[in-house]
Amino acid sequence: MRHMLPSHKIIHFINFSRKLTVNSLLFLIPLYFLKIQLSGWEIGLIISFYAAAPLLFSFFIGWLNDRFPIRRTVRLALSLQCLLFLLLGFAQNVFFLAPMFLFLGIANNAIDMSMNSLYYKDEAVIDQNKKYGIYNFWLAFGIALGTLIGGFLIEVSSFTTLFIIYAILLVITLVPTRYLDEKKFEAVSMKDYKLELINTKTIFFAVMIFTLSLHWGVEGTVYSPFLREYLGLERSQIALFISISLFALALASYFMSLRKYNPAANRNLFILAMFLSGAGHFLMVNRVVLVSFLFRVLHEIGDGILGVLIVLYISRLFQRKSIGGSAGMLMTIMVSGHMVGALIFSSLGYSFGLHTPFLVSGSILILNSLFGIYVFKRQSY
Repeated sequence: MRHMLPSHKIIHFINFSRKLTVNSLLFLIPLYFLKIQLSGWEIGLIISFYAAAPLLFSFFIGWLNDRFPIRRTVRLALSLQCLLFLLLGFAQNVFFLAPMFLFLGIANNAIDMSMNSLYYKDEAVIDQNKKYGIYNFWLAFGIALGTLIGGFLIEVSSFTTLFIIYAILLVITLVPTRYLDEKKFEAVSMKDYKLELINTKTIFFAVMIFTLSLHWGVEGTVYSPFLREYLGLERSQIALFISISLFALALASYFMSLRKYNPAANRNLFILAMFLSGAGHFLMVNRVVLVSFLFRVLHEIGDGILGVLIVLYISRLFQRKSIGGSAGMLMTIMVSGHMVGALIFSSLGYSFGLHTPFLVSGSILILNSLFGIYVFKRQSY
């Protein structure tokens, strides 16, 4: 077995650094929105704009990644994110914040798709569980540490300070992009994409991941307000609650990297993880903070395992030459779920109680695990 290529280390560093900034911010930003007195529907609209960007651009970016060097896309997107972080502190209403989050979503999606494409197309001989477990670990570890740092910064200073420091970190992240692979890949016809995407196996998988992604809309709109209002936590406690549970997600991903690739075991783990994710989301609606936290950890363990297996299954669904565009379509489906979830669960939470989205989305995830049993009896991934 060949050792990890240097390019893997660069990809992991960039993923860790950017997730530390952008994705960790999404867990804390609803507190900023409430601070500047935005309403529930305005928060849902802004997050939906962020989620809508991949809906519009995922396939196009993946298509570009199948044809042209990826490094320039990554550098441009990181630069745009840096600029938007510097401007965020000056935006105080939905009319400015919505388009800013649209562009933030476009940039984040461009990097997500580009880094995924580089990793999918890599030809290093390595156990598949190890390859994608380590990949997801660095993504999750960045989000966890970023949320912890972000909570500390807004506690001792302000959101404006947080935005500036994260912008500086993004500038640092630009440095190693010069070492990313610059080679071009072969052209792919639209017919090839159609054959890979329009078949029973891919459609079943797409339905599962769309349903799974609905609960992401909860985390970007009502999660931190729920911790404040329902559990009575302060800002620093909220950051600790979120970040420590996210470390469980990272550790679950690392756990997957230690398991040898086994299709049957992975299938069973996928279904179990979906159930654990849903049960944890549902049962964390408990006013005893420790009990709520433990069930949140259970949810994150499920999500960590799912995160690894989803990218692993995508890598096996499509050919290497066309995986950029084909994976982009599945990304579009996932962010559609994110966007729909943000709109539904923000309105539900701010109308019927912030705990309600967790009960509903948790139930949906549990039902999705039953659908997973049905799918895996008929298809092999």
